[in-house]
Amino acid sequence: MSTKAVFTLKLEPELRDAFMAATMEEDRPASQVVRELMREYLEQRRKTREYDEYLRQKVETARTSMRAGRGRSNDEVEATFAAKRRQAIAEQA
Repeated sequence: MSTKAVFTLKLEPELRDAFMAATMEEDRPASQVVRELMREYLEQRRKTREYDEYLRQKVETARTSMRAGRGRSNDEVEATFAAKRRQAIAEQA
């Protein structure tokens, strides 16, 4: 991939020096490492957006279910699972 843009940023001299030393230890160009970091950041953001959309859809599905009367209260869920826990304990004894 050819580079066609220049990206200038301001940072602390100590950070720049430490970064340059680390890339030189690995015998890698600093620009290559920065490009990799940028790609990783963009991938992380993409995954976050996808998860947020997945979660939004799950919440909307649950709200639709509750509005249609197909939901259960927290007390009902707690009672159901308390009974299941008691049953599991009894089966172990």
